[in-house]
Amino acid sequence: MAPIRYFNRSTQSIETEQVYGEGFLRWTYGSPLGAIALHAFVKRPFFSAWYGWRMNAAKSAARIAPFIKRYGVDATEFADPPESYASFNEFFYRKLKPAARPIEPGPSRIVFPADGRHLGFQRASSIDSVFVKGQKFDLTALLGDEKLAARFADGALVLSRLCPVDYHRYHFPCAGIPSATHTIQGPLFSVSPIALREKLSYLWTNKRSITQLEAPDLGTVLLLEIGATCVGEIHQTFKPGTAVEKGAEKGYFAFGGSSTITIFEPGAVKLDADLLEHSSNQTELYARMGEPMARKA
Repeated sequence: MAPIRYFNRSTQSIETEQVYGEGFLRWTYGSPLGAIALHAFVKRPFFSAWYGWRMNAAKSAARIAPFIKRYGVDATEFADPPESYASFNEFFYRKLKPAARPIEPGPSRIVFPADGRHLGFQRASSIDSVFVKGQKFDLTALLGDEKLAARFADGALVLSRLCPVDYHRYHFPCAGIPSATHTIQGPLFSVSPIALREKLSYLWTNKRSITQLEAPDLGTVLLLEIGATCVGEIHQTFKPGTAVEKGAEKGYFAFGGSSTITIFEPGAVKLDADLLEHSSNQTELYARMGEPMARKA
């Protein structure tokens, strides 16, 4: 399998991803024996619950310092010192200092909801090349609602993939009033490109949460969180029905990389040029939460 490469907006260069647990992922999604293990237990919620339990154990805190060193995580951004975390999971869903993630100002600008590697498409119904050519996006299956899918079919869609090395809290991309979250149950396949190159359908098969945000001048914005292998839990920290500001925290993932998806009504936004350019070449754009991803149309 080819290495995972993405375009880093900050450095303006193509970089190669350091994949946490790469050997296990490539074995699971790239070998016959791995496929047996995948369907027997890896995709099942009990496996991720067990791994999350391990990451909550006090002895898991010993993993923090080596992880920071190996992956070059910037500890100066942390709201609390690394030694203060009682487990690896506490470190994993850590908070950051507010200044570490400035929010792009201006009422016309919409921001990325999370740190990660992003793909953006101006028209959800015409997505047919994600990671590799020929993989068509099934919006109806993702949302589990034909009427809702038809309403958003011609709107813009942004897929934001978080790796284990990333900041794992996700935020509101614009101001508005959020609904309660609706959860669709499902298995927990990996959402790494190693897996999605083989079957993009893992995105709309996995457990996922959907929130509708009523946003001024944008109409309804759909905010989804996708579960994945070794994601212990998806936690929502916002209060439904209460107005939120752009960049306000929405929730966090416990241990494991995962993804968020943001979907806009037709004609509501124009995605940024660099996001569209790299996505058209099946290359993710790395950017941080709070950086701009679109503007009001």
